[in-house]
Amino acid sequence: MLRHALDGLTVVDFTQIGAGPTCTMLLADMGARVIKIEAPEGELGRGLGPGWIGDDSALFHAFNRNKLGVALDLKSGSGLAAARRLIAQADVLVESMRPGVMDRLGLGFEALVVEHPALIYCSISAYGQRGPYAGRAGVDGIIQADSGLMSLIGTEGAEPCKVQAPVVDVMTGYVAVMAVLAKLAQRARDGQGGQLDVNLLNSALALQQSSITSYCADGRLPERTGSAAPYAAPNQAFRTSDGWLMIAAYMPERWVRLCELLGLPHLVSDPRFASSPSRVAHRHDMVTLLTEVLQTRTTDEWLPLLRGADILCARVAGYDDLLEHPQVAANAMLAEVNHPQHGRLRMPGFPVDSATSNAQAHRPAPACGEHTREVLHAAGFDEDEIQVLQQARAAHCTAA
Repeated sequence: MLRHALDGLTVVDFTQIGAGPTCTMLLADMGARVIKIEAPEGELGRGLGPGWIGDDSALFHAFNRNKLGVALDLKSGSGLAAARRLIAQADVLVESMRPGVMDRLGLGFEALVVEHPALIYCSISAYGQRGPYAGRAGVDGIIQADSGLMSLIGTEGAEPCKVQAPVVDVMTGYVAVMAVLAKLAQRARDGQGGQLDVNLLNSALALQQSSITSYCADGRLPERTGSAAPYAAPNQAFRTSDGWLMIAAYMPERWVRLCELLGLPHLVSDPRFASSPSRVAHRHDMVTLLTEVLQTRTTDEWLPLLRGADILCARVAGYDDLLEHPQVAANAMLAEVNHPQHGRLRMPGFPVDSATSNAQAHRPAPACGEHTREVLHAAGFDEDEIQVLQQARAAHCTAA
């Protein structure tokens, strides 16, 4: 079971908001002991709303389950020394500071590798650790714009639009997990750690694998086609009498069946619609003709008819639909975790089916400093040392 795949692995987490916390959350889901280091006032992500669970944002809870929360002031000498003692016992360090910040703190890779040659040091940044943009800060929306991703989204003539879910952050978190796991496999062979450079820009480009490759092939800038796939038709959302229905019927046999089902068999022999490329070229005419028929029935009426003809289709679902989706329930993808103050919290869980992975939420996101005392004790600090750190405000403990 993947829930215990990383048992015995200790990760020290110096990340915030989305990308880094996604990486360390997934490692924690798979059994790693993740120690999340925050400033005594908490990380920036705790204050990003709306969407609140108590005083913390839902965003923070979404990305920080299964972690131990430790609050240290890295601007103080004693807080920094405590962090170094935790790192000394770690297998993996993940950080998402702007390049140079960890070096200035004395926690950069070059400073640590001499004493900890087996440490896997994963740096997550906006643009990377080297190059002309390395020093620039950036967040999900900035990288959606700078990577070209925003140029794909929306419709022609409309204002620029971003994917509202932080897809670049989340993608970067998954890339970081992939890199850490690969480095762990390599370390098992040679005993050596090393630094990993993971960044939002590269992840955003990887999301556009097909569209960038197409542009490199023919030099044509992509059009913003709304829900329609630029490379196939029909493959988009169509209006029904009461909502929207996504239909993918660009395969030759499915196109024929769709035309027959809609009572438009003559479209099959129409040269404008003879192939997927020709349908892409005459997309407006095709959409007009299909929509005239699709608007005569409701989405619920069309779905069984289309599925009965083996035509790929789906309701354009809202989150209210999603929570009642039978396959989401069957996949157990909406995890539940019990929070001591806020009760049952629901969120997307580990994305490998739980029947084979069993890697799900088992601990809610920590309060700021919730596990400071527990983690410091486990690292060899005695109670007097912890009291000194607290009195100096170099550490914050919210639990006795």
